[in-house]
Amino acid sequence: MKNTATLITLLYFVCASMGAQTFEKAKDFQKFAGYFDFFYDDSTDKIYLQVDDLEKEFLYVYALSSGVGSNDIGLDRGQLGNEQVVFFRKVGKKLLLMQPNLQYRAITDNELERKSVEQAFAKSILEGFEIVEESKGSYLIDFSDFLMRDAHGVSNRLKRAKQGSYSLDKSKSAWAFDRTKAFPKNVEFDVTLTFKGEPQGAWIRSVTPTPSLVTVAQHHSLIELPDDDYEKRSFDPRSGGYPFSYYDYATPVQESLVKRFIRRHRLQKKDPNAEMSEAVEPIVYYLDNGTPEPIRSALLDGGKWWNQAFEAAGYKNAFQMKMLPDDADPLDIRYNVVQWVHRSTRGWSYGSSVSDPRTGEILKGHVSLGSLRIRQDFMIAQALMNQPFAERDDNYEPMLELALARIRQLSAHEIGHTLGFAHNFAASTNNRASVMDYPHPQFELEGSEITFNNAYDTGIGEWDKVIVAYAYSDFPSGTDEEAALNAILKKAQDDGLRYISDQDARPTGGAHAFAHLWDNGKSASQELDEMLEIRKKAIENFSIDNIKTGEAYSVLEDVFVPLYFFHRYQTEAVSKVIGGLDYNYAVKDGGQTSVKPVNQAVQEAAMASLLKTLDAEVIAVPKDKLSLFPPRAIGFGRSRESFQGRTGVSFDALSVAETAADMTLGLLLHPQRASRLIQQKSLDKGQLGLKEVLDEAIKATFDVSHRDDYEAEVQNTINFRVLYHFMNLAAHDDVHPQVNAIANEALNNLKTQLLSNGKNAIAVEMVKRIDAFMKEPSEFKLIPVEKIPDGSPIGMDCMD
Repeated sequence: MKNTATLITLLYFVCASMGAQTFEKAKDFQKFAGYFDFFYDDSTDKIYLQVDDLEKEFLYVYALSSGVGSNDIGLDRGQLGNEQVVFFRKVGKKLLLMQPNLQYRAITDNELERKSVEQAFAKSILEGFEIVEESKGSYLIDFSDFLMRDAHGVSNRLKRAKQGSYSLDKSKSAWAFDRTKAFPKNVEFDVTLTFKGEPQGAWIRSVTPTPSLVTVAQHHSLIELPDDDYEKRSFDPRSGGYPFSYYDYATPVQESLVKRFIRRHRLQKKDPNAEMSEAVEPIVYYLDNGTPEPIRSALLDGGKWWNQAFEAAGYKNAFQMKMLPDDADPLDIRYNVVQWVHRSTRGWSYGSSVSDPRTGEILKGHVSLGSLRIRQDFMIAQALMNQPFAERDDNYEPMLELALARIRQLSAHEIGHTLGFAHNFAASTNNRASVMDYPHPQFELEGSEITFNNAYDTGIGEWDKVIVAYAYSDFPSGTDEEAALNAILKKAQDDGLRYISDQDARPTGGAHAFAHLWDNGKSASQELDEMLEIRKKAIENFSIDNIKTGEAYSVLEDVFVPLYFFHRYQTEAVSKVIGGLDYNYAVKDGGQTSVKPVNQAVQEAAMASLLKTLDAEVIAVPKDKLSLFPPRAIGFGRSRESFQGRTGVSFDALSVAETAADMTLGLLLHPQRASRLIQQKSLDKGQLGLKEVLDEAIKATFDVSHRDDYEAEVQNTINFRVLYHFMNLAAHDDVHPQVNAIANEALNNLKTQLLSNGKNAIAVEMVKRIDAFMKEPSEFKLIPVEKIPDGSPIGMDCMD
């Protein structure tokens, strides 16, 4: 098959050369024959493009073929830029590269109506080219400057990231001919670009050998647009797909101007009337051949899960995973690619795509998987295993298997995005119904052992079958497509499946009580209780035998980090239940609940579970474990993934607890949640209100005493954070005034309680701070704590 394809390509080039236009200027230049013919003049180091068809639209895509390697800066190898429909127009002695405005259209046979919309909205001219030579209706233009420019916005990205001011240095830039190629339906240009500037940030210094000179590679693709046979499919907010939309000004007044469709690959059955049929053209994804084993096999296995969903939709072998040929370019539009991307720190993985801006048809799926992600899951398993290296140092298989199980799921997840599917953060409440959720490893406690057998799912979920059926079902002729699609969603609803995506699942701004990131279980509070028990047992078991012989104790401290904060994401999930809402992306006559408050008993259970994370007995690092964390060894300095503190070189157990408690309080006493609680209480007097939440917080912290001096001091540290978050609500501008009133009342009551404690130094200091706040509340600023170490996979903003 490969030889046949090569022969076809060679025949194309021969035929193209035989009928090609000739230019006097380019007769001695090296020629590349393809979708656009182009020439290279080695005497001037310029590239010339031949334009044969004016006013003919094609697709222009730019990307980075080699990146910077910093998750924080975000300029990754394989990162896609914007795809743009463009065409050449001759105006005088120039060819203008025009980009039409496809956001505003008039889909009608009336040419004047179409022109009225076209002329009403701005378009863009990307570049103007002087015509170097014209011959028989073909034009030769100097394409060099268009290619050798900062199309991807590298300098702007570095500036926004506060890494310095950089500009393109063409004297240190050059063509990369190993990745500059011509094919019948696409031509590919690759350029090595060097940016010169004054480095200002640590990120760019950490990943560049000479930080004043940052060299990356940029890729440009000119691509033939697909034919008109693609059929758009309507977007339904219940479907789990990404919307593709535009305005159609030819729409009758009684209908919506906005047209919404889903993004999807083109997929058709060979026999639409057959219950099971092969595809006319299967969807094939290729794995980066630079991916090592055993990760390679895990990514292939996880990606292949999607075929289960396509089979359920009536396709036979319609989704395939293969290895990328050694001579293929990952940025070539002809390949759907899963790339293995390296960075200096752990970072997000991405599922991107190149799609047709006219229709939303996905032309190329492009996944970027961060290579360090697997190491975080390995470390989580290392921390939770009971003394894994007590007897031998090569006992790593259980940890590796857990990490590989996550990689399989991650492969399916990111490929799902490139198939057109959005996150489903409610899937964890439906027995792991979707790989499009963010899964937290599910551990179980059996006696003194923590088992990993059910850590991650091992196949496609029931919701995933629904989204594939909606997006890719090829219905028999005569089918009422709207009714058939609605039936798919109605069955999913009857089966109890839920779909809630990004905007409603975030831990602070989100309010949906059953859609969270990195959570488990139908009951968020019950799962948190179980997680805290697992965490407790794992900490009890934690010892020097959680690292290998000869490794520094500083490594042991870093292994302890994800164990100590093991409960962080389930804490987020539980916090959203309080003042939370249960709702769906409902449509009229869809039969779904539009919105309702969470049951009072469920909220009260959530409150009880959440307050456990403010108890020093639960959150303090046990005293017998502190000897495991001496000052850091030389060569093993703290990183963003380490504990931070205020005690210099020593391990700061109080700051660790303070950071953990502040995480809970920032969620529980978030200003938006506080305002929701005011409204909730006004609608149902039996429900939790802000006053009850503040009262319960005081009972769980200030009203608790500890005989152990260490735990008492940890509790004092936590109590100061409670005090500050009360002040934050009392002074906050962006809340209902009732929030300020209730928080101020709680502070006054707390002051009275503290004064009744006599001359206790802590109580005196707290009263002093309350008085200072009451005198000048407008001057209040929430005192920051030591930053929580980066989580899973990194940071707090999610792109995975």
